[in-house]
Formats: sequence, structure tokens, C-alpha cells
Amino acid sequence: MTENTPGAQGDPAVVQQALHQLASDRDDVVALGTLAASDVLLPVPDDLPGPEGDGEPGSIHLPVYEQSDGVRLVPVFTSEDRLTQALPQIHSYRTVRLSLLGQGWPADDLSLSIDAGTPDTLTVQGQGVRALASLAGGA
Repeated sequence: MTENTPGAQGDPAVVQQALHQLASDRDDVVALGTLAASDVLLPVPDDLPGPEGDGEPGSIHLPVYEQSDGVRLVPVFTSEDRLTQALPQIHSYRTVRLSLLGQGWPADDLSLSIDAGTPDTLTVQGQGVRALASLAGGA
């Protein structure tokens, strides 16, 4: 597995604890703030251009998956282990601050799924993803 951008992942255990807390209390502002300020792993499917590809400098290509019910989502993960368990076909990822994803979230009908396939999976709708950016002060 390769990481395509520099930067520390942060402590996955702290982020996973925040997810666990949010599973029992979706309005926990401290846990939401921790989540917003954390770095997550954004899968880079083999068929997406790399960071030096056709996009604008600094742009991020979001891997959008469509479920059988038509729901479109972007998966992110708190650790390489969780990413590998959910998407074993993915061989690389980018480390991205969750609040930065929220600042440029493209659509309300696109959801963010954090740690899909785990007991602490959290799915956030488009407006909620944008709100996470404000919780971290846009950091």
C-alpha cells in the first residue's frame, strides 16, 4: 500500500474512539471536532489519475462508489488496516485532513462513509460533511 501525499496520519486510535463515541451519541461536539481535525485515508483506485494527472494543482479526485440503491458515497478510513479490510483491491491512498474534504465537498447528494464495514461506520450526508470543516476551524 502506498501513500501518495506526505503528512502524518495522526493517531488512528483517537479517531476510532471518536467514531465509537459518535455511534452512541451523534451530537457529541468533542467527538465531531476530533473527527473533523483528523487525517483520513482516501482510497485511490488504480483507474483514477495520480496527483500529477490531469486535474488542477492541489485538486483531489474523489473515489465515488454507487450502491445498489443508488446512494453515492466516498469512502475514507482511519487506518490502513480498515482500508485494506473494506477495499482489498486498493493499492494506494492519499492522506487528507477531513475538514479539508468538507471545504470542497461537491454535492449534497454525495455522502461520506468513514470506516465502512466496521461497527463504528459513520455515514455523513453532503451538508454534514461541509459542516465538519467549520468544526475544525477549516484547519
